[in-house]
Amino acid sequence: MFAPVGRFVVRHPVWVIVAWIVIAAAVIGAAPRLTATTDEASFLPEHYESIRAAQLQQTAFPQATTPAAIIVFERQDDTALTDADAAKVAAIGQALAARQIPDVRAVTPTPPSPNRLIQIIAVQLTPQRGPGDRAQTKAVQALRDALGDQLAGSGLKAGITGTAAQALDAEKSGDRANLIIGVATIGLIVLLLLIIFRSPIIALLPVLTIGLISQIATGLIAWANEAFDLKTDSSVSAMLIVVLFGVGTDYILFLMFRYRERLRLGEDPKTSMISAVARAGEAIASAAGAVIIAFLALTLSTLGLFRSLGPALAIAVATTLLAGLTLIPALVSLLGTKVFWPSRAWRREPRGARFAALGRSLGRRPAAYAAVSGAALIVLAVFSLGFHPNFDLSSGSTATESESNLWSRELLKGLPAGATEPSNVFLRSDTGAPLPADRLAAYREELTRVPGVGQVAPPALSADRTVANFQVTLDDTPQSAAALRTVRGPLRHTAHAAEPDGTSAFVGGITAVFVDIQAAVNRDYAVVFPVAAVLIMVILGLLLRSVVAPWYLMLSVGLGFAATLGATVLLFQDALGEPGLIFILPVIMYLFVVALGTDYNILMVARLREEAREGRSPRDAAAMAIRHAGPTIAAAGLILAGTFASLMLAGNSTLTQMGFAISVGIAIVAFVMSLFLTPAITALLGHAAWWPGHQDTAAEPAHRDPVG
Repeated sequence: MFAPVGRFVVRHPVWVIVAWIVIAAAVIGAAPRLTATTDEASFLPEHYESIRAAQLQQTAFPQATTPAAIIVFERQDDTALTDADAAKVAAIGQALAARQIPDVRAVTPTPPSPNRLIQIIAVQLTPQRGPGDRAQTKAVQALRDALGDQLAGSGLKAGITGTAAQALDAEKSGDRANLIIGVATIGLIVLLLLIIFRSPIIALLPVLTIGLISQIATGLIAWANEAFDLKTDSSVSAMLIVVLFGVGTDYILFLMFRYRERLRLGEDPKTSMISAVARAGEAIASAAGAVIIAFLALTLSTLGLFRSLGPALAIAVATTLLAGLTLIPALVSLLGTKVFWPSRAWRREPRGARFAALGRSLGRRPAAYAAVSGAALIVLAVFSLGFHPNFDLSSGSTATESESNLWSRELLKGLPAGATEPSNVFLRSDTGAPLPADRLAAYREELTRVPGVGQVAPPALSADRTVANFQVTLDDTPQSAAALRTVRGPLRHTAHAAEPDGTSAFVGGITAVFVDIQAAVNRDYAVVFPVAAVLIMVILGLLLRSVVAPWYLMLSVGLGFAATLGATVLLFQDALGEPGLIFILPVIMYLFVVALGTDYNILMVARLREEAREGRSPRDAAAMAIRHAGPTIAAAGLILAGTFASLMLAGNSTLTQMGFAISVGIAIVAFVMSLFLTPAITALLGHAAWWPGHQDTAAEPAHRDPVG
């Protein structure tokens, strides 16, 4: 199937390259800009209670939204605010309002906190008009610029926090992170390819080609988002960089190792490339197909975050696959053996025998290798039972010491933890009649008795008095596990149980959004994971013509996933003491570890089958597969793990956790699972691994190369 593709590309390389350039120019010139959002609520479907509460709030209280920006003041000497200080804060508020900053609707100073350590100014901003609208963040930047002048000589210090300020800091952090990740990823790829091939041409090949491919993929993703009304999370841009460069470099490695191998067997350069595409094409396409299907399984998710993330990454991988089978072979066929310049090592098989010795050792003792590698994964997997989700995407997407995070913590000096983003309980009349005041007072008393609730403000009534808003301040920070337990359990139970006859209650606010996200994620775990696993197993079954092999391959990858989650829990929760891991981590980790881990399994098992078809015994075939496929998997795993590890340089907890988990997961599946566990189990099962197809059977007797 792939030999005709290779022949066409090698015979018409210039036309293939020109076609890619024309496509890139068309997409880059016509595609819309890829925008992102940090609004967690925008990812939930409308049937969740928190979203229904938000819709009711917009209808009944269009002006009474939580301030998008909060200016927090305290004395420079950290002592209590005086009456003169409070007056100065009020004057600063008036001065900021007088500047008439665009999209600033109201600037409202409040009295000092009860302990007089802090005082705030609540700033109402124009609501966002949709994804990509930067009006609020521009307003916050203008407020920050103006605030510095007002503080001069006042003896006060201040900073701006709130949702709009966090969005601004996340935007700045994201731009910085993308730059750091891009430089680190490209630098690492160039360095490792230089070490592996000793050729600057091969080292620069991914940089030049994938740079072009990334622009095409980004444009296609933006079109898909626009066509299907998808919302992209702010972390997607950074992930696209490492997916495109990491996966793209893997596919280039798969191809170049095969190309070099065919050259060493005496084929001419053009025939070698055709052979490389024919032999590696099936493994590359199957591996990419597994990744794409795993990503597309996210379209079954309840959360818009996952539904948009899946197609975005699938488009990126599909674009990379097409380039790996056409653009890269076209470029290399034009260059011929000059692609290895100035190194001449491609002419001869290296004398280094590490992988050959490793293969012989595993071939002799596959049971020992299977037991040791499996036990190591099981030990790490045990720690995954301690996983706790963290639902604070907004603060996790900014640097720890950003202004919004810093002054959010300062705000806690004088106000309850839940005061930054209070919860809301809305009571709506089902009959259209006004709500009676006496029943509202009794209802408020019920809410104040809820454990975990600090205070409940008197109800604010809509203009027609059919909706009441009870602002609820929790004892804990809005995104904490304790706050989520309060809203999910006693607050929602009391709000619904105590609602007067003829009314309906809705609990809203950011904590309620997190509660509903947790429910949606738990549902997605039960749907997306099994569907992705079944579809990948189908691909494995079709590729290997086996019913047995897909089962133990997927079980080994699942064990690798559990071990990866356990290692991440061990570091971040147990060693560093963080309250939890970002809630989307298991889904993203599952897809990358399972899908990309299947890549390496496919490469190893496909080579093992190829060696078995040449007449070798199961153990000898495993040994030879490690000898030939081992260097490719090790190099690809090292590069891909390194590119994802660059996410840890971003400076925010979300990408740091993602970078560690995915890079460790890839290292586990490449260096433990694919090099040891999979070939060891295959060697132990022998011919039974290929039942019922027996794809390891040689078409005719072939020379057997003893490796033991």
